[in-house]
Amino acid sequence: MFQLGKTIVSELILENEFVCNLSACKGACCVDGDAGAPLSEAETRILEDIFPKIKSYLTPEGIATIEAQGVWRTGTDGDLETPLVDEKHCAYVIYDGKTALCGIEQAYNEGAISWKKPVSCHLYPIRVKDFSEFAAVNYDKWEICDDACSLGAALEVPVYKFVKEALIRRFGEDWYAELEKVAEELKNKI
Repeated sequence: MFQLGKTIVSELILENEFVCNLSACKGACCVDGDAGAPLSEAETRILEDIFPKIKSYLTPEGIATIEAQGVWRTGTDGDLETPLVDEKHCAYVIYDGKTALCGIEQAYNEGAISWKKPVSCHLYPIRVKDFSEFAAVNYDKWEICDDACSLGAALEVPVYKFVKEALIRRFGEDWYAELEKVAEELKNKI
């Protein structure tokens, strides 16, 4: 672990490789698990604002779930999250054949909205936990992503480079530049 500003960062995001392999996993991270995608308070307001614009992108089951539960909910752990269809998959999931994709991101890609998706989804496999004085930045190793780890290793792409855009979105360009310096320093020590 090392500190960058007001973050405590796991070296695992520098040491492990990762590139999403949707052809292998079929978007399992949006379907498996026991909670919705983590959300910030600001993101709950964004979801409330954009729901009318993204509704046509969603599945009938997703729409029904959102209309019944709301565009976000408080999870069993007290954290804000996306609602789940039948407590299984994210209500914002859409399908391209058998592959789960994000309906929010589809709307973004087609220019219907200017917000890509929750930052927690954009950051995956990195998870950020905010505390009062700092944020913990960790690598979330999950067996459903084994193919992504293999692809990342084959392409030699560290986790932090795979999620560069999301890290900049969450922490800023200066923070990311400092992260790159730390990564280079660690690489030179090996």
